[in-house]
Amino acid sequence: MVNLIIFDLDGTLLNTIADLANSANHALRANGFPTHPAEAYRWFVGNGVSKLLERALPEGEKTEENISRLRASFFPYYKEHDTEHSAPYPGIPALLRLLQKLNISVAVASNKYHAATCKLVAHYFPEVRFARVLGQREGIAPKPNPAIVYEILAATAVSRGKALYVGDSDVDMQTALNSGVAACGVTWGFRPRAELEAFRPAYMADKPEEIAGIALAKP
Repeated sequence: MVNLIIFDLDGTLLNTIADLANSANHALRANGFPTHPAEAYRWFVGNGVSKLLERALPEGEKTEENISRLRASFFPYYKEHDTEHSAPYPGIPALLRLLQKLNISVAVASNKYHAATCKLVAHYFPEVRFARVLGQREGIAPKPNPAIVYEILAATAVSRGKALYVGDSDVDMQTALNSGVAACGVTWGFRPRAELEAFRPAYMADKPEEIAGIALAKP
């Protein structure tokens, strides 16, 4: 049985793609660049806002100056619209409540900027007591660097062997590998199963309720 489950946020706990796409497209339009269909953003997200906006820019326009301009348009808009279309994946609220009843600690490690990470977690899961909720912060290397995982392990006094990392992307699988924590890839998120399986995670889950069983059965 594990003592701690560390969850990614976007694509794992919450389906946020529509609000991210709308906000990025707003920033692109505001700065005279072409936009993308929402589905395309499944491949742009995962490495933080700056990388998202860089990927959304046309080839030949991916400059630091343009990224900075897009950021200035993105952040105010996303702050106002970040809960318009986002929602927990079906089964996630029930899973988190069950883990809480089982006295398994839960935490969030996200590459979404920290203020938005905390806001969305508090908004969508007010009844859940998270041990730590951490997003991307200045001076802390983003995932797949393991720094955020190590910070959560230290804060909760849980060993790597008693933790499980759950995520939906290659970034998440790399983060688990880099931190020495067992990985569980989830197939309901933004990226295909094959992308996750390429990293040979210890576990795969097709439905949120499967994670509780994995947590209880893990040596």
